[in-house]
Amino acid sequence: MADLASTAAETPVDPANWTCPAPLRDQPVVVMGHGGGGALSAELIHDVFAAAYGNPVLAGMGDSAVLNLGGVRLAFSTDSYVVRPLFFPGGSLGDLAVNGTVNDLAMSGARPAYLSAAFVLEEGTELAVVDRIARAVGAAAEAAGVTVATGDTKVVEAGHGDGVYVTTAGVGLVPEGVDIRPQRARPGDAVIVSGPIGQHGVAVLSVREGLEFGAEVTSDTAPLADLVAAMLAVTPDLHVLRDPTRGGLAASLNEIARASGTGVRLYERSLPVPEAVAGACGFLGLDPLYVANEGRLVAFVPPGEADAVLAAMRAHPQGGGATVIGECVAEHPGMVVVATGLGGTRVVDLPLGEQLPRIC
Repeated sequence: MADLASTAAETPVDPANWTCPAPLRDQPVVVMGHGGGGALSAELIHDVFAAAYGNPVLAGMGDSAVLNLGGVRLAFSTDSYVVRPLFFPGGSLGDLAVNGTVNDLAMSGARPAYLSAAFVLEEGTELAVVDRIARAVGAAAEAAGVTVATGDTKVVEAGHGDGVYVTTAGVGLVPEGVDIRPQRARPGDAVIVSGPIGQHGVAVLSVREGLEFGAEVTSDTAPLADLVAAMLAVTPDLHVLRDPTRGGLAASLNEIARASGTGVRLYERSLPVPEAVAGACGFLGLDPLYVANEGRLVAFVPPGEADAVLAAMRAHPQGGGATVIGECVAEHPGMVVVATGLGGTRVVDLPLGEQLPRIC
């Protein structure tokens, strides 16, 4: 033991050789965490993009921008999809490209109408794969009730892509009297999630890494505009809607808390985590609150409307598992906490990067 201690003492320590599972905050280059929807993403957006071309419309930082154009209120959104692998249980890159943009529009209360679809193809990719993804885009658009009205195709050299990337943008109409944005969260609001969480991230990971968790976990990817319409039919006064994709429920709730200057209190025993997802996360050391979803929404609803909205959600196919998971509070503004089953409290912070990169 003494020899070992002596050797350790004589060995020079070089901090440059240390590694850390989370990227450092002062990285001079892009790291994977910059695309994770957490603190690094927020810094990239604020310090680079908003600094370069920020404006009052962009400052809203919602899932989609609401624009007044010719007397009409339009929601407008764009997103790129780089998921690996291209196909996974319950969906594919094509489904995500449609449902993700449709859902971003729906989170403003809009009725999605038209999409664009731009494909970046890597040289050497099998045309059968491209055809399969294109057909998935068409089927998902039909299911969501939207039209792919325009698009573009580019090809990059072999080794300069990852098979297929897709970027979609979309527009939709926002009904009169609807004002849904993160700044509108109020103390007393019920926090409702539309169904079980964590399925998409675990589904993608299971295929990517060849893991089995006892029961197959399938992605929850689905369009949510009809569900939102059912909720608005109960009350147009929905305060906030978000689809918790990158960074999971934790990232979405932290963004809402910080934008509104309120706090969020969750109840651990109310969180709808499927047994297979809980088992997979336990095995991999992940927190389901940070795992991505692609067919779920979280809503902040005035307390007087919560029961009626919850009933409407449960009557819809995409909201059958809806449940109240917490409340918006005046305490600890800008912070999300979970009341544990043992009577304690833990802070759920904004993730630094992402537990599972390339999931959408």
